[in-house]
Amino acid sequence: MPRESMDFDVVIVGAGPAGLAAAIRLKQQAQAQGREVSVCVIEKGSEVGAHILSGAVVETRALDELIPDWKAKGAPLVTPATDDSFLLLTAAHAIRLPTPPGMNNHGNYVASLGKLTRWLGTQAEALGVDIFAGFAAAEVLFDDTGRVVGVATGPKGIGRDGKPTAEFTDGVELRAAYTLFAEGCRGSLAKTLIDRFRLRDGRDPQTYGIGVKELWQVQPDRHRPGRVVHSIGWPLDAWTYGGSFLYHLEDNQVAVGLIVGLDYSNPYLNPFEEMQRFKTHPAIRGTFEGARRISYGARALNEGGFQSIPKLVFPGGALVGADAGFMNVAKIKGSHTAIKSGMVAADAVLAALAAGSPPVLDAYPKALEASWVWDELYRVRNIRPAFRWGLWSGLAYAALDTYILRGRAPWTFHHHPDHLGLKKASAARPIAYPKPDGQLTFDRLSSVFLSNTNHEEDQPSHLTLRDPSRAVGVNLKEYGGPEARYCPAGVYEFVEGPDGPRLQINAQNCVHCKTCDIKDPTQNIDWVVPEGGGGPNYATM
Repeated sequence: MPRESMDFDVVIVGAGPAGLAAAIRLKQQAQAQGREVSVCVIEKGSEVGAHILSGAVVETRALDELIPDWKAKGAPLVTPATDDSFLLLTAAHAIRLPTPPGMNNHGNYVASLGKLTRWLGTQAEALGVDIFAGFAAAEVLFDDTGRVVGVATGPKGIGRDGKPTAEFTDGVELRAAYTLFAEGCRGSLAKTLIDRFRLRDGRDPQTYGIGVKELWQVQPDRHRPGRVVHSIGWPLDAWTYGGSFLYHLEDNQVAVGLIVGLDYSNPYLNPFEEMQRFKTHPAIRGTFEGARRISYGARALNEGGFQSIPKLVFPGGALVGADAGFMNVAKIKGSHTAIKSGMVAADAVLAALAAGSPPVLDAYPKALEASWVWDELYRVRNIRPAFRWGLWSGLAYAALDTYILRGRAPWTFHHHPDHLGLKKASAARPIAYPKPDGQLTFDRLSSVFLSNTNHEEDQPSHLTLRDPSRAVGVNLKEYGGPEARYCPAGVYEFVEGPDGPRLQINAQNCVHCKTCDIKDPTQNIDWVVPEGGGGPNYATM
């Protein structure tokens, strides 16, 4: 039977900062022009903000443009950044370095991006935006000419055997003149669109990091509201890109996390365990004495920057926010650029609707290239790729590029796909991680519990293998089974069976970080959306 269909002027996939900014801007501008524009936002999380995870220190430049009176309207930005520290860690010492300009957070706010996203959702709904949370966009819809005409949500009530259960309900088609894809980093639909429309032709591959984060309630005497601490070095070696953050929020809460570049080479490296080890550093562990861990999560983030931004438009739609990759790695910030990209795309859509809905939103990339986003990302384009020569060379080049060249070098460094950086197990050194103590350091399964992750168990796995034989024949045999380590949720484990080892996929543990889709050495793992509403539920992350 045909699926139910709903028609809008604009459909936006993803209720993150970029998607909600686009929706708000569309309604704001339409009202200012006396026009009616119907806007729908679809969100796979159980509610707006459920899948949002970031540090975060929020730069308000784009928010100031989108909602100038955000303070009066109660935006949850209440803790101004008060002081910055940038540390180089060795195993026993912390050496304070000059804070790079991009990490000077004067005027920014230490905040929960999840809370901010929920607030943006209320602002969008107040303007008349329809937000459907708990529904995952699983399919892109095309017309006979190949133009994108919307998306369809995935069905619910499909059993693990692939057959409808008694609770079956079919998906719904959400059709529109234009569809904006704002799924976040490594969006599953964006991945298919990039391939179909060859959006990455002439661009560098995207490169990524994985961020592992915890939220703690600390003792009042250990809490310094607005303190921002970043570090490089230990526990990572000099050839593995990454760094940590320690952010003091309001209410005696501290966010702590470690980001590991997914171009790392040692298949024995475990980002989750590196994060646990980081907390034991003498300069760090004191913050958590007498404290209580209250939340946990992990998420991949874009690190490719300027040279990895794909073509942004195609017939009937566009990529915005982290679906395209606007993160400023030198600042470790992307919400401000994501919000601005959504605003610029919204202006292009509104003009196109008035002009009879031409297929391609050419005005969007042109306007974005003329905006501050383009200049900001261009100036830091060489910082991240310089670290492929190691920590010390990367730091030296970053200083040269920042203080002498001012981001205007006559050259551009380029990226390589992350999965190609992995060595064979025979060429790598195993890493022995200490056992968790249950007070400062923890195991993955108890951590996943704090992420409030839940999936309907009787559904097909949303983690699929293109060739199941590669899991043991290639990944385990040649690379030592890296998926059992790079997943921060214990989804993948090799178990012994009567016919030898096999890969067991515990899809119900998945926190939707997308690391497996990125780092698998043969690109054998394909992450697709599960039933809507499944996954983590980050209350304040």
